[in-house]
Amino acid sequence: MFGSGVGPSQAATVEVRGHKSGRTISFPVVVTDYDGERFLVAMLGQKTNWVRNLRAGDGRAVLQRGQREDVSLVEDLSDRRPAILRRYLELAPGARPFFPIDRRASLSDFERIVEQYPVFRVDR
Repeated sequence: MFGSGVGPSQAATVEVRGHKSGRTISFPVVVTDYDGERFLVAMLGQKTNWVRNLRAGDGRAVLQRGQREDVSLVEDLSDRRPAILRRYLELAPGARPFFPIDRRASLSDFERIVEQYPVFRVDR
């Protein structure tokens, strides 16, 4: 549904190649816009399958929001991550139960949890 363009405007599907099986695997995501760039956040944390597959591979993926877009997902380790996580929770109400803080929490509160939730910048 997300990949077909039906649903919230930020909803999408990311496709990554399984690092063991080699098969393409799809996961629903929310594309988060922040400071003129696009990001994906792993709401289920570090051990999420798409994150493990992406890290084991070369960062290449397909992002689908109505149409397919070949992208490179680059892990963002910058000090912008707390603000990106907060923006993500504004856009992704379904993700809120997976975060131990409120979407209106201070950036310092988000700093305390940032290592638990990988953030990837979407490059073309």
